[in-house]
Amino acid sequence: MKILCIFLTFILTVSCGPAVLQRKTREKTKAAEERKRQCYLVRGACKTSCGQWEYKYTDCDLEPCCVAREYLPPVQPITITKSYKTTTYTSNILHPMQ
Repeated sequence: MKILCIFLTFILTVSCGPAVLQRKTREKTKAAEERKRQCYLVRGACKTSCGQWEYKYTDCDLEPCCVAREYLPPVQPITITKSYKTTTYTSNILHPMQ
């Protein structure tokens, strides 16, 4: 009976223990994925180091997010309206009279 009590205590502590660690790991992973997504939205790349022509936008997990200096945010599309010229065509074919 004593062994059964020890076994149940062990199972109970093992099953309840790692849930907190898994939750913290999941939160860290989610935050890192969000930073990577923000980096890709500004057309950046997660690299080990940025070049001279790039600047550091934010950190992707451990690496910096490098964005090209000449990056411009996308502009709104311009709508172009076309004006149409109406043309009338006349026929030169003579129709026989009946």
